Amino acid sequence: MAKYDLTQTIATYLDRHLVFPLIEFLKENRIYGEKELLSAQLDLLSNTNMVDFAMDIHRKLHETEPPATFATKRAAVLARLKELNALCAPLVRLLQDQTKVAELKEEKNYNIEFIQENLGVPAGCLDHLYESAKFQFECGNYSGAADFLYHFRTLSNDAEKKFNALWGKFAAEILMLKWTTAIEDLKALKEAIEAKTFKTPLVQLQQRTWLLHWSLFVFFNHPNGRNGIVDMFLQDKYLNTIQTTCPHILRYLTTAVITNKRRRNQLNDLVRVLQQESHSYSDPITEFLEDLYANFDFDAAQKKLRECENVLMNDFFLVSCRNEFMENARLLIFETYCRIHQTIDISTLAQKLDMDQDAAERWIVNLIRNAHLDAKIDSAANHVIMGTQNPSIYQQVIDKTKSLSFRTHVLANNLDKYVQSEGDDKAQA
Repeated sequence: MAKYDLTQTIATYLDRHLVFPLIEFLKENRIYGEKELLSAQLDLLSNTNMVDFAMDIHRKLHETEPPATFATKRAAVLARLKELNALCAPLVRLLQDQTKVAELKEEKNYNIEFIQENLGVPAGCLDHLYESAKFQFECGNYSGAADFLYHFRTLSNDAEKKFNALWGKFAAEILMLKWTTAIEDLKALKEAIEAKTFKTPLVQLQQRTWLLHWSLFVFFNHPNGRNGIVDMFLQDKYLNTIQTTCPHILRYLTTAVITNKRRRNQLNDLVRVLQQESHSYSDPITEFLEDLYANFDFDAAQKKLRECENVLMNDFFLVSCRNEFMENARLLIFETYCRIHQTIDISTLAQKLDMDQDAAERWIVNLIRNAHLDAKIDSAANHVIMGTQNPSIYQQVIDKTKSLSFRTHVLANNLDKYVQSEGDDKAQA
């Protein structure tokens, strides 16, 4: 399964702290050798302040006590942490006084200028709070870092540092598994990236690429994440980003669409994208959808479905939705097969679904009952007989015109832009 593992690819777009959970997952699944993974962990830890953790990994990897440089670095980290705590202590004491903070907010005085001039907080204390937050994050104290970064963003007037602080807080919330807060940070970060003026469009593209990867932690853990990933990743700006810099993200978008019954109407759009990008990226999950919806090759889709289960089991983000994916993938095969066949042999369908015949028959019976399908089972002939389901004329009219309002709105906006540009050209002339 190593050839389908995306950990090394994804890690290049993550903060090093976000890579640690991925490596722990690889250890459990034993896709790579233990020493190889321990070496990777030690390399990641070399640029952090988590010295105790690094010493433990060194002992496991080399089976010896770590060199004296580790102890020296540990002492330096503790000394610097103590120094930063002292430098921002006046502001921290104020922020911990919830009554005083509430009073300042009520009186509209909760800003760094008023606090420095009237409450004995030295100038530069807020910058030390920011530095302390970054230092604590590198020490692995994500709770303290997130708290400090929240207060810094509330009080600071430095737009660039506030933007960086939002990235740091987002990472900390992910590492603390606080998905409700993390999804709010994700929305704020997305808005900030679109509103911020970057030096070049390439920098903005890079920011969107990072956000796509970091968001995977949230979207595959938050209860409403499957809707969120489809809404965000299929937006033109982010879909263009995926196609330009990270087509491997299509694995996660495809999984989200397949497991989300409410988003089945976007399957055709997704298949077109998968076909366009098949030269740059494909795996069993994307190929399954292509085989089923573009090629109508049920044998190939069935083979890919077996491989999909292995890919899902060995993907950090997707392992929790394996059963849901397999159930929905079989449903897609069944629905597609039924569209082009009126009478279906159950044993043949069982093969397409990669199930034994008895299990397939029970699955089909439950599906017909629960989904109220116009179908019946002829047990004597071992067939499923599909009824004809012609949409009413009213439904056909609705389907044909459902996007008319949106297309009209887009056309009107384009006309407005054209008229405005023509007016600007005339004014300049």
